[in-house]
Amino acid sequence: MTTVVGRNRPSGATAGGPLAHQGRNGAVKLMGNVLVVLGLGALLGAGGCARKIGDGCSVSTDCDPNGNRICDLSQPGGYCTVDGCDDKSCPDESICIRTFPEQYLTRPCDPRCEDVDCPDGMRTNDCTDDEICLDSGVCARQAFERRYCAHACSNNGDCRGGYACRLGGTRGNMTLLTPPNPTARFCAQAVE
Repeated sequence: MTTVVGRNRPSGATAGGPLAHQGRNGAVKLMGNVLVVLGLGALLGAGGCARKIGDGCSVSTDCDPNGNRICDLSQPGGYCTVDGCDDKSCPDESICIRTFPEQYLTRPCDPRCEDVDCPDGMRTNDCTDDEICLDSGVCARQAFERRYCAHACSNNGDCRGGYACRLGGTRGNMTLLTPPNPTARFCAQAVE
């Protein structure tokens, strides 16, 4: 070691940096290592974001390592989704679904006239104050509502195994779209 103005340097080192024979090679190796680490990080990051709404999962990080999506384990094989959505918060190729437990959908109602004037001047009030009239014509308690993003589809082939392309407004659900779309479909658990 040689001491130059209060600094210790290995013998043969220049005032501007590392040993002359290691200068270029060391910088090239360091830059190569940085590129490898960045490349691996990009691959891992892209792999973590690859799952879409409706894909299978076992933990929420399968769906999004950043925590923006969750894995709904109540659905077979898990279901990547965004919980608590609104009409504009679901990613591309998905729609917001309002769902209500079917066992509580017992009282019929007229969705065209519930709490609003119908074209014929009639108004119905079949649902209680804490219920809404679903598109399918049954009252549902708002307290039981769950909203989540579901994979949009046009036929069963758009859904993964064990899931079917379901028309919104059936089986205790409604789509939450602006503008409303009565023919919107989404991938849901297939029922026998």
